[in-house]
Amino acid sequence: MPENNSTTALVTAERRGMYTVRLEGRELPAIAAGKLAGEAASRLDYPVVGDEAEVTLHDGGAKAVIHAVLPRRSMLLRKGPGAGGDAQPLAANIDKVFIVMGLDGNYNIARLERLLVAAWDSGALPVAVLTKKDLCPEEELAARLDAVARAAPGARVLCLSSLSGEGVAEVEDELAGGLRCCFVGSSGAGKSTLLNRLAGREAAPTGEVREDDARGRHTTTGRQLYFLPCGGQVIDTPGIREFGVAFAGEGLAASFSDISALAEGCRFKDCSHSGEPGCAVAAAVEAGTLPAERLKSYHKLRRETERHELGGDLVKRIEAKRRLKSFGRMVRDSGEDKRRLRGG
Repeated sequence: MPENNSTTALVTAERRGMYTVRLEGRELPAIAAGKLAGEAASRLDYPVVGDEAEVTLHDGGAKAVIHAVLPRRSMLLRKGPGAGGDAQPLAANIDKVFIVMGLDGNYNIARLERLLVAAWDSGALPVAVLTKKDLCPEEELAARLDAVARAAPGARVLCLSSLSGEGVAEVEDELAGGLRCCFVGSSGAGKSTLLNRLAGREAAPTGEVREDDARGRHTTTGRQLYFLPCGGQVIDTPGIREFGVAFAGEGLAASFSDISALAEGCRFKDCSHSGEPGCAVAAAVEAGTLPAERLKSYHKLRRETERHELGGDLVKRIEAKRRLKSFGRMVRDSGEDKRRLRGG
């Protein structure tokens, strides 16, 4: 196409403010236009891997300039570092969020729960992917799978070994039909190893994992979209040591749908499940049908998101939430789509 004529391209990589876009089968380096950067009110206004963007070509078609981002249908967010950190987008226009967690020392139910909140809130369908099955003692496997299933109501749980290949075909099935997903998890969870297995090559670098705490080095330093032989697409993200939930929205209720269902039986509609009389949630904890740690995690995440919304620049946060309201409506109306993705 002639230079300076606007066209649409897919953002496939982002690293330190530099981008790569895919256009007509070619990967081109790209930058954000000065006007786009100048009018951006927050990080949410910048391009994100997975975005469809309006671009113009320059230098004989060898480079691109991104002028605008097209409306998104989903977006995975995390809270930026610091008490008043703004929302940081990790991936856009994804169908599923694969939450990758190792069954070795990387296993952490509390971290899984907060990642599930963000995944549900993104507008995509969460999938819990448990890697390193070969490193989990057989006598502990069933209990760990049961704990994950309880922590992830409504989400599919996969268990696999990227080294042996056991269970990897189930991940490929989740990507069938050319779906786009995002890998998210902590360093050492096995994201890059699984990606390489799916790609059939060393697509992403992998690093050593410390034996004492099962943490790995940050081998993925940016965000990049990979096209896989199975037809699916994966956006790989850097390992996350701490994941702050930016805006719980309806993700908190969806991730803790077991508590939401119990709350229907509470005496008071605005019950906070913190000691009110007639609280059905507290009764379930007392009866042993709801783990006390599960309710504790719910309270912790709710307090965290409430503090985040009240802190910092209130005007900026209200504007950011306004941009994200469409995601909430989409989540409410996406039941049929989620059944389709599950193959139902």
